[in-house]
Amino acid sequence: MKKFNVTIIGSGYVGLVTGACLAEIGHSVTCVDNDTRKIQTLQKGHIPIYEPGLKELIAKNKKKKRIVFTNSLQNGIEDADMVFIAVNTPPLPDGEADLSYVEAVTREVAQHMKRYIIIVEKSTVPVQTGEKIKQTIRLYGRKPEDFDVASNPEFLREGTAIKDFLKPDRIVVGVESKRAEEALRALYKPIRAPLIVTDIKSAELIKHSSNSFLAMKISFINAVAQVCERVGADVTCVAKGMGYDKRIGSSFLNAGLGFGGSCFPKDLAAYIKMAERAGYHFDLLKAVQHINEQQRQWVIDHLKKALWNLKGKTIAMWGLAFKPDTDDLRNAPAIDIIRKLQSEGCQVNAYDPVAMEKTKALLPNVRYCKDPYDALSGAEAVVLATEWQVFKDIDLKKVRSLLKTPVFLDARNAFDPVQMASLGFDYTAVGRGSHKKSS
Repeated sequence: MKKFNVTIIGSGYVGLVTGACLAEIGHSVTCVDNDTRKIQTLQKGHIPIYEPGLKELIAKNKKKKRIVFTNSLQNGIEDADMVFIAVNTPPLPDGEADLSYVEAVTREVAQHMKRYIIIVEKSTVPVQTGEKIKQTIRLYGRKPEDFDVASNPEFLREGTAIKDFLKPDRIVVGVESKRAEEALRALYKPIRAPLIVTDIKSAELIKHSSNSFLAMKISFINAVAQVCERVGADVTCVAKGMGYDKRIGSSFLNAGLGFGGSCFPKDLAAYIKMAERAGYHFDLLKAVQHINEQQRQWVIDHLKKALWNLKGKTIAMWGLAFKPDTDDLRNAPAIDIIRKLQSEGCQVNAYDPVAMEKTKALLPNVRYCKDPYDALSGAEAVVLATEWQVFKDIDLKKVRSLLKTPVFLDARNAFDPVQMASLGFDYTAVGRGSHKKSS
């Protein structure tokens, strides 16, 4: 196996997972970040994010001297065969991706590179960003034979990122030269997965198109759930019946609070702006956004139905992160819902296995609890916002005994409505109708 010296610029979620996994398959990796505190934390063996298995994987490869961390981009570039750009591309107010970080590190790479290297887009970027990277490097005096630009989008899910990298559905690389294609094929040779080679623009679009399509499936089933509630059908049965059709599939047909996190909302907005710049109004994706935003109001509406007035009521919020097995709060439905509840005059008791420390900075006027049962103290209702296993394994009889009133909003359809009703809950799930307390 051919081994490469790989530099990863940006030690955030994508950069760290990419660096750790490339080291795991045998390459020498240098992770670069301009955040001194973050690099010092990593050098001490700690990681700034929560991702199952990542800390152990980094520790293992640090011990084997296959991964190092530095603030110096110049040192990282010196011996690099490939440079992966994995910096943040946050949304601008109009939804377009902010590429200022990509442009800044591209300039630095151009200034410090001494020999041929491949500059790889790993950040999720709009189509035609590869052309801008190439233009920037040439502006700083580099000849075409000095470098290649490639696109290698990531398809990592928080909570399962290491598995997604090492056992992916596919690897996508967008290239313009045979030299770059051969190098990237060799880089990923230890990973057994279909490797799809395209032009750079197509590779850039694959990422945005994939995320937007998955977001569309989520919004579709949430719209179906609204119909189900109104006619008395069960969205889980509808989704199951749809999912057996191989043309549709069952993935991402789980009704709930909609999508959140760092990828889907940002990528959807960026795709809409990209299309507009190209002269196409992507109204379908605008509808996907609208449905997703509406879904978070579901909790407020159903609490009002159950409790009448919310002012002065205490609500238990189970889960804060946007999904299980992560501490990521970006676009987390629970955060928006808590703010809505507070604006209605509610006291919120919250519990999440890993995300509470991060949430305290965003929502200081919440009572953060030691466990799920503590969150029920004085509560008129409980809302399941994130389907952590600790909540699925809960003692439901104890939950019923601790709640002041039996109102249970299952915003992730994690429990059986018949069982919940038999236990005396005034139970409501998404798209499954209301299941009132047994008389």
